[in-house]
Amino acid sequence: MNKLKEIVSQFIGDDANVEIKPLGKGHINDSYKVVSGDGDKEYVLQRINHHIFKNVYELQNNIRRVTEHIRKKLEEQGVADMNRRVLTLVPTREGALYYQDATGDYWRVMDFIKESKSYDEINPELAYRAGMAFGDFQKMLSDLPGEPLFETIPNFHNMEARLETFREAVKANKAGRLDKVAGLVKEVEDRAEEMCKAEKLHREGKLPKRINHCDTKVNNILFDDNDQVLCVVDLDTVMPGYVLSDFGDFIRTGANTGAEDDKNLDNVSVDLDIFEAYAKGYLKNATSFLTAVEIENLAFGAKLLTYMQAVRFLTDYIDGDTYYKIAYPEHNLVRTQAQFRLLQSLEENFGKMRQIVKEAAGI
Repeated sequence: MNKLKEIVSQFIGDDANVEIKPLGKGHINDSYKVVSGDGDKEYVLQRINHHIFKNVYELQNNIRRVTEHIRKKLEEQGVADMNRRVLTLVPTREGALYYQDATGDYWRVMDFIKESKSYDEINPELAYRAGMAFGDFQKMLSDLPGEPLFETIPNFHNMEARLETFREAVKANKAGRLDKVAGLVKEVEDRAEEMCKAEKLHREGKLPKRINHCDTKVNNILFDDNDQVLCVVDLDTVMPGYVLSDFGDFIRTGANTGAEDDKNLDNVSVDLDIFEAYAKGYLKNATSFLTAVEIENLAFGAKLLTYMQAVRFLTDYIDGDTYYKIAYPEHNLVRTQAQFRLLQSLEENFGKMRQIVKEAAGI
């Protein structure tokens, strides 16, 4: 704890009575809540996982640019509770956006947003508000000036790159598991051409890259005590991408009637009520800046991101479970099968989903 106090002091100065406690269960970064000795100020301290985010300077610069631009937009709208509506980075005493300790770890501090909460479970009302939040987030950042944001995880939602990695894993068959998953490998390849559509449209100049959140789960939105949206958080993966990816990732995680690793595939299907609520909320704020091609491909985004995640889980299973943490030996295979079942449900309901998007966009 003395080490953490020393790190905190780099940002807020020496405070002998500062309190530091673990916060949340983040998969990537370690987070702590910091309360100043007089109880007046509260912060979030995070250790940045620099094995995943290899360029911490660019990562933090992305977040600075994004939060400053959102703050400017909120000021123009006359928003009163500004500091609860956008993340506020706290610089070090030297003015840097992060601190590197003697062991090589990277740390950052942000203001803690008081009287806020997040949800892991979803219902249509929350899905509608989440859709509005992510739509507004993209809308506010659609005119961010200057160079494109840095790609904090290269090719994160690039399906062609994911398939290349998958095919290398199949070829190498490091864990000797290929015979067991031959059927799933065929399912992946049968859909491969269709699933590379976004990259193809981009090369043809028909699908723009915009600023995406790239982790659009409902628990990355803070709500107030009345369940009204405060702000979007967890901005590490904010970078250029296709809006259909952000739309699709929320549907993949939020509109699944089962768990991501459900062993009972009968539990897994798309919840069309959640899909419709999210589409309506998202398009309420996003229609004004989206192109016809983007709107036309939003429903496809749900299939794409579910397929992509199935490919990633299957790649890791074939490789011998080197990337995702597993709870038991066949965990990645179970995850793959559950994602494929969700994909099949999305394929079965694709016509309905496209119609919902059209109506929500007023087409």
